[in-house]
Amino acid sequence: MSKYLAVGVITAVVTATVVEAYHKYQETTSIKQTKKEKKNVTKSQSYDETLIQEQLARNYAFLGDEGMKKVRDQFVVVVGAGGVGSWVCTMLVRSGVSKIRVIDFDQVSLSSLNRHSVATLEDVGTPKVECLKNHLQKIAPWVTIEPINQLWHLPNADELLLEGNPTFIVDCIDNIDTKVDLLAYAYDHKLPIVSSMGAACKSDPSRINIGDISNTEEDSLARAVRRRLKKKGIVSNIPVVFSAEKPDPRKAQLLPLPEEEFQKGKVDELSALKDFRVRILPVLGTMPAVFGLTIVSYILARVSGYPIEPIEGKNRIKVYDGIFQTLAGQQTRIGEPDQRVPIALKEVPYIVEEVFRGKSPISGFSTKLTLSKWDPKKPVSLTNVVIMTKEEQKIHEDRILNGNESISDVYDEKVIELVEKRFQEELYYEKFK
Repeated sequence: MSKYLAVGVITAVVTATVVEAYHKYQETTSIKQTKKEKKNVTKSQSYDETLIQEQLARNYAFLGDEGMKKVRDQFVVVVGAGGVGSWVCTMLVRSGVSKIRVIDFDQVSLSSLNRHSVATLEDVGTPKVECLKNHLQKIAPWVTIEPINQLWHLPNADELLLEGNPTFIVDCIDNIDTKVDLLAYAYDHKLPIVSSMGAACKSDPSRINIGDISNTEEDSLARAVRRRLKKKGIVSNIPVVFSAEKPDPRKAQLLPLPEEEFQKGKVDELSALKDFRVRILPVLGTMPAVFGLTIVSYILARVSGYPIEPIEGKNRIKVYDGIFQTLAGQQTRIGEPDQRVPIALKEVPYIVEEVFRGKSPISGFSTKLTLSKWDPKKPVSLTNVVIMTKEEQKIHEDRILNGNESISDVYDEKVIELVEKRFQEELYYEKFK
């Protein structure tokens, strides 16, 4: 038996045992729970305002009375109650937001406990939204928490995002298609929103940034979302939290499925819901928490009027300018009569990050990058420049741009196919600019 399958079987057995024990516990204590809930309702209705202000004293000292009034008037909808979303809900409640609606279809699992903000073993097998409500009402009983145990999708968007006039939306969805639908819906309806990008496979909290979706870097989820949004005519004005940490395959990789499952075929049918991922992205438990805390900090600062300046991209401006200058220098070396570069500096990050995924299609290297004209017979454009290392650029110039060799003489079919694939993708996405 595959070690992955064995681990899966053991996990399933343990989970089933825990869930069964928990539900038995629930049945035997249902009367006590009912009395406790009634007591909580009464407490919520009669909680003294002076006690609330004392509990929020540090926030009042930081944001001031006017700022805290704005915070407490917020009605925030959080879509997704996993690692990031649970921390968002927890800190919104702890910070004084008066009402939250949390939407998620999933249940707490044993593997959730490395990153969920409040879940315990007793919560395994219960809906994530109910888990949050049960725990958070013990922290701030005056806060209204609406748990919606269902999948967010476009058919129920009006009901879940417009009903009650929420003031802010938080996207913590990890499925790309659903995420894009939510962001596009909020954009079209002019709903204030902030979105979490990918926390998986990241481990450096110092690289977490807040910025516009158009300015993210080193985030494959953000890249995929951005390209899908572009097809809907949306290219900016969606604030996101992302990590600019460069992915390192030595740190974490997608966990493989047991070979037996691949042999059976129809792997996609193993997922709980259609189009949701089957394999698991490794997550360091602390990172979703930092993402969630960053999101809430952004919301508190924005609604209270407290100044906040995103710094994303500033550490890359010099890098992109340097890459841009390599193309300008090449224009001179290959004897172009017009020394002006027909590509703007602001397009360099797009070429590097979007078109070529931050690495040379020739070697796969991502250091000492330059921009080079590809086909000497065509003018420089977004579909005729390629990211290369400094050494590769020199070879390309000597043998192709200044020499008599053709592209097929210098590069193998795989490299040429990859470059052409990137150019074709760019031609497709140019239609949505």
